Amino acid sequence: MQAPQVAAPAAHAASATVDGAPPSHQPRCAVVLVNLGTPDEPSAPALRRYLAQFLGDPRVVEIPRIAWLPILHGIILRVRPAKSAAKYASIWMKEGSPLAVWTARQAVMLRGWLGQAGLRQVQVIHAMRYGQPAIAAQLQALQDQGVERILVLPLYPQYSSTTTASVVDDVYAWLATKRHMPELRFVNRYHDHPAYIHALAASVRRHWAREGGPAERLVMSFHGIPARNVALGDPYAHECHVTARLLAAELGLKDEQYLVTFQSRFGKAKWLEPYSEPTLIAMARQGISRVDVMCPGFTSDCLETLEEINQEAREAFLHAGGKEFRYIPCLNDDHAWISALSAIAAEHLGGWASAQEAPPRESMQPRST
Repeated sequence: MQAPQVAAPAAHAASATVDGAPPSHQPRCAVVLVNLGTPDEPSAPALRRYLAQFLGDPRVVEIPRIAWLPILHGIILRVRPAKSAAKYASIWMKEGSPLAVWTARQAVMLRGWLGQAGLRQVQVIHAMRYGQPAIAAQLQALQDQGVERILVLPLYPQYSSTTTASVVDDVYAWLATKRHMPELRFVNRYHDHPAYIHALAASVRRHWAREGGPAERLVMSFHGIPARNVALGDPYAHECHVTARLLAAELGLKDEQYLVTFQSRFGKAKWLEPYSEPTLIAMARQGISRVDVMCPGFTSDCLETLEEINQEAREAFLHAGGKEFRYIPCLNDDHAWISALSAIAAEHLGGWASAQEAPPRESMQPRST
């Protein structure tokens, strides 16, 4: 399915309109879906800009700036962009970066979903923590349009200081420049939300139906973070395991039928274990020939899911003796997922919508699949 080209709202005067509505009927409330970000194109210069912003975030790399920045700019940004550009080129869609395409489509669909539920005066746009459209530009555009209440909904189901907290940092950096501030709310996590778990389970069941049943193991690969972060109090690892346990329960899986792994290790420090690719290699060598692999912490397919898991990890598993590596796509534009997003957004919009706009409870339930 081709995703529509969705342009970010341009900043303009407060008297301007949203979607052609007269100023008196502009949405006064908005939801901003925030994802990690992506380079503008699969080229070394674009990757250099993107990685400089991403790896320069002190929430992402907690090494003292005086030690880290010379390494980043003197070594990493000279070597890594070309290699990363080749990887992005291998998964780039006709419409652009997969993460950008799916995130934009989710915003369009969520606005329609909320409108059908009665929240017709709620604007929905998307932003990226790194790259474009930038959070500050999107927030400014909404304020210029007269939006007074903004719900920031990061597309990270499991909270981490490296992701969700970084989004909050960027929002408050924009607020620090404002004299007239809008009201703000944040969604910190929804790792155990029933509608999110339902959407994941529905995607697995559809996959099993297509493939003729479950494989020998279901591998749930989450993005990793340094183990030190967890030791210092980051709840991310715990929330990943809660998601996995709830999903396994809904699917009726026993403990030995699924496992949790962590991917995308960067640097030499110890990260959350077990690591995804080495675990898959070990499984193949132990005689497990068929695996289903999914990435529940990613709400949109991206480099980490399409290249790192469905290309590199697939090749490693098959090379080690595995017979079938069956990747389950991320939620992307799945209707059960958009229904879940609408339920999460509606809960956090409580009190901001007028009585006649409040969605009936049954309309917020996940659709059966």
